[in-house]
Amino acid sequence: MEYGLIGEKLGHSFSKEIHEQLADYTYTLHPLPRQELKSFLEQRDFRAINVTIPYKQEVIPYLDELDDNARAIGAVNTIVNRNGRLIGHNTDFSGFLYMVKKNQIAIEGKKCLVLGNGGASKAITAVLKKEKAGEILLVSRRISEKTITYEDCYQNHTDAQIIVNTTPVGMFPDIDASPLDLAAFTSCEAVLDIIYNPLETKLTAQARELGIKGVTGLEMLVAQALYAVEFFLDTSLEEDRIQEIVRQIAAGKTA
Repeated sequence: MEYGLIGEKLGHSFSKEIHEQLADYTYTLHPLPRQELKSFLEQRDFRAINVTIPYKQEVIPYLDELDDNARAIGAVNTIVNRNGRLIGHNTDFSGFLYMVKKNQIAIEGKKCLVLGNGGASKAITAVLKKEKAGEILLVSRRISEKTITYEDCYQNHTDAQIIVNTTPVGMFPDIDASPLDLAAFTSCEAVLDIIYNPLETKLTAQARELGIKGVTGLEMLVAQALYAVEFFLDTSLEEDRIQEIVRQIAAGKTA
């Protein structure tokens, strides 16, 4: 494999078609069981790869270098093999920032809930901080010092104004699942779900029903892919291509 994607389950992925529109290479979807991650990275038999759930933090010990962005976030979704040295980058940050700006979502001063505490949530939290969020709370099923529980969320934080889902809950094929019931969140202005398959999740559908702006992750996916290609090939691409590919994919998936 020269270029591709590693993750535990990739049946939902649109990345192959996106990368092969952006660049002239074959992009391989490579589902990787956890027990094979170590040997795959130690062999270094690739030019560049993307990394998805659940390995965005687990790959870091195998890398020779992190760029400043990936180091600050503490998660990697892009790895480039430069003459045998593995260099980690994070394009989720830029992809999510693009999604926020494109949809004109105002973050400054707002109370934000981030659902999930994995690698993707780290990039999302970094963007919210950059955009000067007033308060950021991580919501997780796993109790820790850095997170609150969903029970606490419903009891004490229904005044949240921005909600971001970084969990896989609601992703294909489990499209009838939702990580949160938005009915109680009467101050909510926008819900961003980084899931892109399906194009409308149960969470964002409920948001729209309640008159809340709901955005799913296709724009983020395409944007982070474009920025990854720039690292893969050491090149620059026109950002206009993001919306062009978003429209093509959306038309194809809803036809």
